[in-house]
Amino acid sequence: MAIQLLLEDGAIKATKPEDIEALRRAHYGVHRKGELILQLDDALYIMDVRNAKCLEEGKEVSFNDLAQRFMHRKLFAEYATYKDWRERGLMVRPISEAKTGYGKNPIVKYPSEKLTPPKAKIEGMFFSDDRITVVEDAVVGKKLYDDHWFGQYGSYKTEGRGRLLKLDKFETLFLMKRSDLALRGMKIADLEKELNEDPDFGSMYDVYDDWRMAGFVVKSGFKFGTHFRIYFPGASPVKSGDWVHSKHVLHVFPRTKRMIIAEWARAIRVAHGVRKTFILAIPGKKMKKEKEEGRKELSFLLYHRAGNGIETPDKNDPSFAMLSLSEDEMIGGAELAKAIGEAKHLGLDLMLAIADRETAVTYYHVKRIDLPGSKYEYYEIEWAQP
Repeated sequence: MAIQLLLEDGAIKATKPEDIEALRRAHYGVHRKGELILQLDDALYIMDVRNAKCLEEGKEVSFNDLAQRFMHRKLFAEYATYKDWRERGLMVRPISEAKTGYGKNPIVKYPSEKLTPPKAKIEGMFFSDDRITVVEDAVVGKKLYDDHWFGQYGSYKTEGRGRLLKLDKFETLFLMKRSDLALRGMKIADLEKELNEDPDFGSMYDVYDDWRMAGFVVKSGFKFGTHFRIYFPGASPVKSGDWVHSKHVLHVFPRTKRMIIAEWARAIRVAHGVRKTFILAIPGKKMKKEKEEGRKELSFLLYHRAGNGIETPDKNDPSFAMLSLSEDEMIGGAELAKAIGEAKHLGLDLMLAIADRETAVTYYHVKRIDLPGSKYEYYEIEWAQP
């Protein structure tokens, strides 16, 4: 017989002993005074997949009736991601059951070699429309390129063709601020005013400066759909043999920025497709939205695999905190930062679960990065297959 659920006094419950036992074994709900109290997603899933019937005062309550009764923000995205995790034979529990100190969010440590900016006096001309500076001094230009990998000397991948050093807008401002680069007919205040016409430039430059001063080489990520590509300290364009390829790309997501999930996820998939680690940067101070205690971003606690079996709530701590999202919704940097912060507080890594328009779910595992000396937040985001 189908499982029977009751909707009474604003709670969804199972009361028949045989139903309670069947659901309890599968880790649904909370046992209370001879009844099993179910979360909304538990009930919707049981109605959807196990053909359970829900009754209120003897009348049947449909899936949509029940969803409408308990409607809340991102309800269907949460249901779709809950269902997908369950369909993989894995356990899901409500975020309300979370404790702190799980200790399952190890930090990824990155090397750091503090950069001493070069002090070579040099002059260039800034091409405003193109955001490129050209330096004609071949000796100093070649040294900046060879020793610190600033700009592009000569032609891309064939430095021997041409004697000009080309600096992008981030390199230009960095060398004006921290070195002795001068621009023809332009002071640093003029350059900053021009560059800050892009409202995101300040956030992007802060991230560029942060990684450069930690000894990393930071170049354009245009070919990979991101803002920057990253080379670890010691990387050099002076080669013997094959071209040096980056293994990391970095995308800047300011707290004030909002974007559609599909666009954001696409950059991660591109990076994964070319076997590069995707790094997310969230610069800037915490916004009021992140400090609000009443509204939580996280959706569920996720149990994963343990040895040849699966983790269960009665024997194991959860492995991840889930943030449920849908393909077409907008997400803000502050919202994502808050979810990551909530997961960090619990001692769990964050699992982003994105349901597309066909309700297929894609997962991304978020891991914190320790960049020595940095005041900003950085995360590796990897496509995951539970």
